Amino acid sequence: MLHLPAGRDASPGQDVHRYERHRPEQSLFYQFVEQYYPAFVDRMAAQGATLPEYVQREFGDYLKCGRLEYGFLRVRCTDCHHERLVAFSCKRRGFCPSCGARRMAESAALLVDEVLPQAPMRQWVLSFPFQLRFLFAGRPAIMGEVLGIVHRVIATHLIKKAGLTHKTAHTGAVTLIQRFGSALNLNIHFHMLFLDGVYLDGKADAPPRFRRVQAPTSDELTQLAHTCAQRITRYLERQRLLARDAENDYLALEAVEDDPMHQLLGHSITYRIAVGPNQGRKVFTLQTLPARDPDEPFTNAVGAVAGFSLHAGVATKAHERKKRERLCRYIARPAVSEKRLSLTPNGNIRYQLKTPYRDGTTHVFFEPLDFIARLAALVPKPRVNLTRYHGVLAPNSHLRAQVIPGQRGRRTGDDCMDAGGRATHGAVAETAEEADRTAAAGHAAMTWAQRLKRVFKIDIETCDHCGGAVKIIACIEDPKVIEKILTHLNKQTACAKPVPLHESRAPPQAVLFDAP
Repeated sequence: MLHLPAGRDASPGQDVHRYERHRPEQSLFYQFVEQYYPAFVDRMAAQGATLPEYVQREFGDYLKCGRLEYGFLRVRCTDCHHERLVAFSCKRRGFCPSCGARRMAESAALLVDEVLPQAPMRQWVLSFPFQLRFLFAGRPAIMGEVLGIVHRVIATHLIKKAGLTHKTAHTGAVTLIQRFGSALNLNIHFHMLFLDGVYLDGKADAPPRFRRVQAPTSDELTQLAHTCAQRITRYLERQRLLARDAENDYLALEAVEDDPMHQLLGHSITYRIAVGPNQGRKVFTLQTLPARDPDEPFTNAVGAVAGFSLHAGVATKAHERKKRERLCRYIARPAVSEKRLSLTPNGNIRYQLKTPYRDGTTHVFFEPLDFIARLAALVPKPRVNLTRYHGVLAPNSHLRAQVIPGQRGRRTGDDCMDAGGRATHGAVAETAEEADRTAAAGHAAMTWAQRLKRVFKIDIETCDHCGGAVKIIACIEDPKVIEKILTHLNKQTACAKPVPLHESRAPPQAVLFDAP
């Protein structure tokens, strides 16, 4: 298990940091979860509710993440034979800060190296009303259909703006579905990295040509948000998930089956306390900045219609590779930032917002059990793909092999993966020739250790003592063997001889000089 600092790009002239084992048991976040998760489970049981198995597994695996007591690898230097232990990680997608940071770095490196073409890109962010966030949390399949609608709306806009049609032009995008907001609230929204233009079909022996389009205006974003809202609500009506009332407003119907997570999801979405004596009230906040003038214009264009908000103010040029990777890391970032977490004198959690709200709010406060409830609401259901590919970047696109920078060509099943590396049920069986090509490209791809060195300046392949190569020599999972090794190491540490100190001596005698 590695302790990953904030994302940084390692340049050739900078020193590489040494590996340091992450000790989660020493962090405030881990200690809080370890102390209050059992009490939260008991409170839920007293209310006649039981957490779903996938949520219980998330908490259980997190409490084992990075702990040597639950298994580790033994790695040894091939030259000086110096050994160290590397603890296992939980690899969960909910709230583990360390695994989330690892996934962030790995996803960004994969996108920049092997998926995103060397072309201008623009980030489109679409947020939804509270009712739809709740619906998407309970019905991930509906969320996928809605994402398809949104992609078609934006892709059609780009193609028409280029003066072309769907038969002659193609665009592409990668969507990372984020489930969290700055205040640890459940906020399902789409971060879509769209090509800032379209590809034109080239000749049989020539690659497709790229044509850039102008950035969207505020009026265009408002119109696109209106189109998305209209088409999404019509689709949900056809599915009998929404209905109109006499005043033409949309009301949520009973969309998902009854389960104990409903209360937690609903309170997290609406910024309310889920458990405890203050249940149902708004979370406590701290406002340390003056509220923003409502008449003050936005610096970036935003289209907002009926709770839908569409933003497209961040873009990268074709040659801005580092900026593109920073943007990828931003949209793939973990839900919880331990740096913004602190403990108040009365034992509550104080969480600093990444960006202050328009009313000046900079911090939110959680009671212990309500904080655990917030974490539980952030856990995605199993087998929900949180990374989607569209258009020319989709696995089945005939133009994909001609536009992506990687050498994997047209990948098949291994392209249909979520941020956690789990294959989706849309994977396609590959032929023997495609399997050989994929295997060869996999050897050429960067290893995780190489990505660590590149993004975080941490080198785990080199011995800290002599600079020799390091290799894995054993995987220890037997509890009895684990106990013996850790007991031996603890005794070694306790019995280590103290470093002898030099004998004290008097200060050097001063030499007095006669005045001239």
